[in-house]
Amino acid sequence: MTLITRRMLVGGAAASAGLLLSGCDKLAQNEQFRQILFSGEKINYHLQRALMNRDALAPEFRPDQMSPRFRTNGTANPGTPEYGAMVADNFANWRLKIGGLVTKPLDLSLAQVRSMPARTQITRHDCVEGWSAIGKWHGPTLKSVLQTAGIRPEARYIVFTCADLYSGANYYESVDMVDAFHPQTILAWAMNDAVLSVGHGAPIRLRVERQLGYKQAKYVMAVDAVASLAGIGQGKGGYWEDSIDYDWYAGI
Repeated sequence: MTLITRRMLVGGAAASAGLLLSGCDKLAQNEQFRQILFSGEKINYHLQRALMNRDALAPEFRPDQMSPRFRTNGTANPGTPEYGAMVADNFANWRLKIGGLVTKPLDLSLAQVRSMPARTQITRHDCVEGWSAIGKWHGPTLKSVLQTAGIRPEARYIVFTCADLYSGANYYESVDMVDAFHPQTILAWAMNDAVLSVGHGAPIRLRVERQLGYKQAKYVMAVDAVASLAGIGQGKGGYWEDSIDYDWYAGI
């Protein structure tokens, strides 16, 4: 199945969501319409899971196809005193905590993360705002990190808590276990053959290559395995999903 065909699965729902976001106020206030609209996410999710090989790879590109500019989107710097202190000491005291439904919780330094076996991939970042860029990412697979922590069988989702704040709360995102264990899902600490910059999510960001850009959480501080998304934020699986009803599953 080609990338274009997979995109067709989400095209209708994305177009409809665009109408809401562009100002269809009366429809946006109609709860029945909203339920019908966002049910498209469930259809897309189940179609993708039923029709696609779980390990099917997103397209990868050659070095000469990389974009000359890869914009920094969303938060360009968390701007908190805590994050500023981490930047000032070159993330020497930063820790990545792996917890939740695991048998061996981890508290990893950046040096430890960088010492793990890593994957390098050149992939296309597709933003919900309509732009794309091709970049090179490097870091350990999320699967290998979770396996080191001993993921428990009742875990169904992986939640990423980040250093940037929105409305006073930490930004967060989540994926299911299929995407968490996908071979291209990595915790990237390098981009385009350089250490990840602050604007692009230093020191660690998620790359889950079969989903849209807003799922690629930056400034990751904690990774937790959970049985349910209920009780986390508003229970929809991510900041943008909670705040403006973005689809939780953003598969492409």
